Amino acid sequence: MSHRRLETEPTVRDDLLADSHRPRRRTADQPMPQLIKRTTVLVALAVAVITPGGLAESPPNPASESTSAAGFEQAEPGGFDRLETRIGTWIPTSGTTTIDHKHAKTGKHCLQLTGGKRTSVTLRIAKPLESASDLTFWAERWTKRRPFSFRIERNTKAGWKEIFNGDKQIRVGRPFLSFVRVSLRDTGTRQLRFTVTSPPNTGILIDDVRISPARPQKLVSVQVVPVTIPALIGNDASPLAKLKVIMTGRLNPIALTEVQATLQGTDDRSDLLSIDIYNGGSTSHFTTGKHVTRLDVGKATSSPLVVSLRGSSLRLSEGTNYIWIAGRVAATANIDHRTGVTCNTVTFSNGNTVQLKAAPSIQRMGVALREGGDDGVHTYRIPGLATSNNGTLIAVYDARRRGGGDLPGDIDVGLSRSTDGGHTWEPMTLIMDMGSDPRWRYDGIGDPAVLVDRKTGTIWVAATWSHGNRSWRGSGPGLKPTETGQLMLVRSDDDGRTWSKPINITAQVKRPEWCFLLQGPGKGITMRDGTLVFAAQYQDPPSKKRLPHSTIIYSRDHGQTWNIGTGAFDDTTEAQVVETAPGVLMLNCRYNRQSRRVVMTTSNMGATWQPHPTSRKSLIEPRACMASLINVDQELGRSTRRRLLFSNPDSTSGRDHITIKTSNDMGMTWPTRLRILLDEGRGAGYSCMTMIDADTIGILYEGSQAQMTFQRIRLNDLEPERQRPGQ
Repeated sequence: MSHRRLETEPTVRDDLLADSHRPRRRTADQPMPQLIKRTTVLVALAVAVITPGGLAESPPNPASESTSAAGFEQAEPGGFDRLETRIGTWIPTSGTTTIDHKHAKTGKHCLQLTGGKRTSVTLRIAKPLESASDLTFWAERWTKRRPFSFRIERNTKAGWKEIFNGDKQIRVGRPFLSFVRVSLRDTGTRQLRFTVTSPPNTGILIDDVRISPARPQKLVSVQVVPVTIPALIGNDASPLAKLKVIMTGRLNPIALTEVQATLQGTDDRSDLLSIDIYNGGSTSHFTTGKHVTRLDVGKATSSPLVVSLRGSSLRLSEGTNYIWIAGRVAATANIDHRTGVTCNTVTFSNGNTVQLKAAPSIQRMGVALREGGDDGVHTYRIPGLATSNNGTLIAVYDARRRGGGDLPGDIDVGLSRSTDGGHTWEPMTLIMDMGSDPRWRYDGIGDPAVLVDRKTGTIWVAATWSHGNRSWRGSGPGLKPTETGQLMLVRSDDDGRTWSKPINITAQVKRPEWCFLLQGPGKGITMRDGTLVFAAQYQDPPSKKRLPHSTIIYSRDHGQTWNIGTGAFDDTTEAQVVETAPGVLMLNCRYNRQSRRVVMTTSNMGATWQPHPTSRKSLIEPRACMASLINVDQELGRSTRRRLLFSNPDSTSGRDHITIKTSNDMGMTWPTRLRILLDEGRGAGYSCMTMIDADTIGILYEGSQAQMTFQRIRLNDLEPERQRPGQ
């Protein structure tokens, strides 16, 4: 279940949201700002805020401004009574202000105001301001818990006057998502006071504090940034190319007025309805961008396409600006095609036109199968995908009606069905719904796995039912629904059109002393001898601290009765299983203690397990996340090759870079050249693959552009010598 990662990931901060920041530079002709190297305020924000005036800006490029070596780096970690820096003298006046040596934007030290009822520190500015200036710094809010207040004041003859309110602007997340800019228009300003109120021992981190004169805006550079994100049917717009525009200064701001581009890299022009421009601001994620303008491709006659922007509709900010060229995919588009653009020139309001010599930015296509809000459902999660004996695609997933959280909750198992290889999909149906009584937490059921019995054609779906709080944390020893989570099955004997009532197999497979037993979400398999196998997971009794173990459940009589194996490895959970040789199973497991996959094998249906040579070595994950593993030949009912496919976020830091990896030696090696990146953006990260036919992989995953993203990938694309340019 997806929430379990919170128990095992490092939790130095509450509610972490990972993001990245680019280094900033300063040109030689710009005045040197006063600098304090790092000041940590436990706050995180991806934008910079100007006050007064409320203008959101991106941070200046450090390389564009000379910086002083003086700052927090020279200070000893811990509390202080007085701290001298080049920018001025810091004096704590209430609460606890410390030098933090573990969390910094740059270097190793930053400033932390630890919160509580009131923590304040005063900065006595070292040198008089010669002209209107800007106070800038990076900030990170330490916790999402309330109360939270962050203010900056300046000392005047009439007393302290507030000049910045960061209560809502400063965001939680690492590392330092908030860039703050405060205008200091009064050259008589001599003292500033920073104050935070928050739960004790949280507060805010501050780093890279500068005071520098305001200056006219200038264009530094324009760059086309390589990007891999799917273009999806069903979305209003899909990112095709990303521009990175770096500016210095903020006075007399410059705007982007025109973009010229071609559709080079697009297989069929009719697949695109429009070209759109989005302003991403200082954040490099398309999902946070704001729509600026749209060009109807069908009505455009010029080549290259000319997208004009009105006046100051896309005004640029100091620092790094991200501009997205996006496209709206036609509902009739062929998702086996590729689409893309080549950006030729960009023109600015100051008259500058920049020629860009960049390769085409080409994206694979797909379907936004499910997105939050579809059919009144808040969130879709936990994909499972299989191909029936008739070639029908069966997609299953959680339909989380009231919120995005795991069980317990108002969750049903949804199904989508495609009879044309995933090009089009029938409307969603609910195949597992255990009730809606709020007294029992709506009797939620979820984390589905799907299995096709290759001998009989029956399709099985397994899921866990939480009658009240009987899930990962609330389930306990016993077998009754009022005691423990229930392992439920449904079956279809007509290719997924209709489904049986739920079948409870908890008593067949769960030991009464265990706290919890459930399937591994994703899919199960049919072994060569006809045995049905689902990956599974169980929790030890409370006396053993509910330690989880991956395992298998299996049926030798086509689902009439079920058995269970032993635990494969300590502290493993969501797993997937393949048969690597007759009677030999490989279990690929999510591991809660390391950003590596545990891989175990058994030749006696889980009675005993042996570590695979690659276990905890070859395959990475972002510190506990579900993954998909399939045996290509097993899926196709043949035994001519030894090819495995594996998909997950190819990262140790976040659920991004959804990638398919290939092993041509049954998992002994996973060569870098045999990989395809599908989506570099951040999503929930779960995935499930199936072989649609002998030439095509189907994958359903939690991507950056849709909660349930479906794509078709040619098997030959995993052979480098056969890949097309732009992959």
